[in-house]
Amino acid sequence: LASSSKAIIILEQCGKNKGYKEMDVCGFCPEDGCCLLDGPEKIESTINMKTLWKNISVEGIDIVFSRDAGRYICDYTYYTSLYYGNGKAAFIHVPPLSKLVTADFLGKALQIIILEMLKQCGEKNEKGWFTED
Repeated sequence: LASSSKAIIILEQCGKNKGYKEMDVCGFCPEDGCCLLDGPEKIESTINMKTLWKNISVEGIDIVFSRDAGRYICDYTYYTSLYYGNGKAAFIHVPPLSKLVTADFLGKALQIIILEMLKQCGEKNEKGWFTED
């Protein structure tokens, strides 16, 4: 969850391997402060989040592009997903539900974002797994 006084969705582009110093809620902190001892410094998603960010808008909520998900459970999860998925992962920080951001509203915003992601994947996919029908 992205905490803010304003409703913001954050599209993350990459996960970083090092810099983890804080324990998560279960008391876990990665060994030597990195996700994978032999892993690359950072891993980019195959989804171009910057292009996605430029191509979409959702009335009533700000959408921002980011290259740093922080050094807590979010980035750790994203980095390991990118690593084991060969870059085929996406991470979106969402605001907490509130009177301004209802579950229905957030669901519709995420639907717009995910459909745009699938379009990108479809452009790269020779087997045609994605169609707009």
